[in-house]
Amino acid sequence: MTVEQWLGEDNKIGIDIWHRKYQKNDETFDDWVERVSGSNEDVKQLIKEKKFLFGGRILSNRGIKNDKVTYSNCYVISPPDDNLESIYESRKKLARTYSYGGGCGIDLSKLSPAGAKVRNQAEHTTGAVSFMQGYSQTTEEIGQNGRRGALMISLDCHHPDLMEFINIKTKDDSVTKANISVRVTDDFMQAVINDEDWVMSFTRPETGETITKTEKAKTIFHTLCENNWNWAEPGMLFWDRICNWNMLSNNDEFEFAGVNPCAEEPLPAGGSCLLGSLNLAEFVNNKQFDWESFQEAVATSVSALNEVLDEGLPLHPLKEQRDSVRDWRQIGLGVMGIADMLIKLELKYDSQEAIDFCNNVAKIMADKAIVQSAYLAKEEGCYPKYDGNVFKTEYFNKNTSQCAKNTVSEYGLHNSQLLTIAPTGTLSTMLGISGGIEPIFANSYTRKTESLFGKDVYYKVYTPIVDKYMKEYGIDKEEDLPDWFVTSSTIKPKQRIAMQSVWQDSIDASISSTVNLPQEATVEDVENLYIEAWKEGLKGITVFRDGCNRGGILTTDNNKQTQTAQNILKRGTILSCSNDLIGKKRKLTTGCGSLHVLAFFDPETAELQEVYLNKGSTGGCANFMTGLSRTISLLCRAGVGVYDIKDQLDSTGSCPSYASRSVTKHDTSKGSCCPMAIGNALIEMYEEMKDEIIWDEKIQSVNETKLDINDGIKCPECGEPLFFEGGCNSCKSCGYSRCN
Repeated sequence: MTVEQWLGEDNKIGIDIWHRKYQKNDETFDDWVERVSGSNEDVKQLIKEKKFLFGGRILSNRGIKNDKVTYSNCYVISPPDDNLESIYESRKKLARTYSYGGGCGIDLSKLSPAGAKVRNQAEHTTGAVSFMQGYSQTTEEIGQNGRRGALMISLDCHHPDLMEFINIKTKDDSVTKANISVRVTDDFMQAVINDEDWVMSFTRPETGETITKTEKAKTIFHTLCENNWNWAEPGMLFWDRICNWNMLSNNDEFEFAGVNPCAEEPLPAGGSCLLGSLNLAEFVNNKQFDWESFQEAVATSVSALNEVLDEGLPLHPLKEQRDSVRDWRQIGLGVMGIADMLIKLELKYDSQEAIDFCNNVAKIMADKAIVQSAYLAKEEGCYPKYDGNVFKTEYFNKNTSQCAKNTVSEYGLHNSQLLTIAPTGTLSTMLGISGGIEPIFANSYTRKTESLFGKDVYYKVYTPIVDKYMKEYGIDKEEDLPDWFVTSSTIKPKQRIAMQSVWQDSIDASISSTVNLPQEATVEDVENLYIEAWKEGLKGITVFRDGCNRGGILTTDNNKQTQTAQNILKRGTILSCSNDLIGKKRKLTTGCGSLHVLAFFDPETAELQEVYLNKGSTGGCANFMTGLSRTISLLCRAGVGVYDIKDQLDSTGSCPSYASRSVTKHDTSKGSCCPMAIGNALIEMYEEMKDEIIWDEKIQSVNETKLDINDGIKCPECGEPLFFEGGCNSCKSCGYSRCN
């Protein structure tokens, strides 16, 4: 078999990914399968049938006889103790792990908060957050075959530096090479719901000093969600659920130390992610799911990952990693292609029928994986730290049949952790399927190329399963697709959480997943989403709002024009204002009287270019209006988007005059002060302007259900834009994944 036969002649991206990322030297496809399978015939067959693939590190590194590479995608470094030696030793551990190709997670909750007394020249520590930049810098410095490592930094919600940690990413060029997450506990979430005070306290044993800060839980939570809304970080790790929903919750020797960069693997100090994923789409034949074949594949995959674990044990870069992997034997078998599977079964991703079906798949997967680990324990022994207390864990009892319980009772377990759902960005792109648990992002997208005549040429590219279905059934237009072709933009966030919840119920590790929100989503929407996620038993989830400051997300809105100027203008560049602008006007009623807003827009892109504010005859400050209008106009031509401008105007607070008139006359415009009312008017006119733009027929034809991948953060390998999905930046064009 050739790679072209395996992936299909038309899958140019997948073939290119295989050649660039996984093929070593001039090995043939059959040579590659032999190498990565470890000559295991059952694994070979699953790979050739595209039913299973190991994680990227294994596909790339297994069998190449290099003792300076690892088979694990990522690790959790032991949390640094509260002293300089340990803090900088952790940087050394990060550097060494990156040099072998692994990503890392590190938790800073053991470090003293800012202001704590220390016995050195400084007298007081600068706090846990002050060391984040150093860890980020280490991540930037160590190369991994042309790329940089991935890092997750976490902090417990009881730490007094919590608010500084939450806001660290809002500062320019701060901790740019790390993801960050807060370890949120149940008592914190309950305090949010009850609107209670939240006490953050830290006692330093060396000095006996206790530092305490108190803040409203709702204020902390709102700040967390506001930053998620605007920056997609920090993430929230529901720590009690992480600690309690697994097969180790009753083992007194075990403790989670943190999570990996995409948060699908909570791990102990030195723990590693050894990953592999089943492609669920390949278990569907003639609209029927092959349960027998699936169960056999689960068993084969669990055995295969254990073979890799043993083979790769001496290859971990640090002793703490080798010891942890030996003692706990954690593997991470997951799934990909869930959305493709449901489409083949003609089930809508967000329907109750689909959620119930996935619940069955997940339960059977967990039961079979546990049974197989027990059979391996019979043959090779239990993992060294096995204590038999698995029968006391809620997770085990809910996810095992009586047959599985009997088998484990007789033989024990070979692994302490078995299941996870990773992003699978590169793997799923190579196979041409949906990644991890994610729904299909969009049915199609447009790609822009420059023709020989120097003009932009647009053409439509369909998602593989959509393309195949349309060809098979002779469908020419996307709107004629059946209703089970849903996308991430049409699925309600609550249904995304419901789908993740049923999978999490059977996954003993965690799940990497992103809920994509439209640009008009509010901070309150994000708050409600996180509360729902906590109530539904998720261990964590990522929120990404279209148009947020982090950038890089794709958009499927037909009329929305992405604010590309802020992505392409160099700092300090101010665009000239064209004479061919289209103007709109609004008359507002404020606390001081009438206010006239004149806004001028680009006729082709609908972008705001210039604003004039004039007070009416009944009052207001003319100089204030002139200064504000000039500032807004300057921001527009410097590439700042109108939504970002509105965000700043919304932060100006309430005006007493505005409030008084609102109560007495009830005629004020939407908002609580003049700047806020102006921001609302600008958005209203901007949206109206977009709806009025008349597009060229040729461009319009390829922008129906448009998914333009030419905006946002660029791929470091091919230069095409990245999108954010499954907690990770990925590229549709070449398969690059920040997390793989």
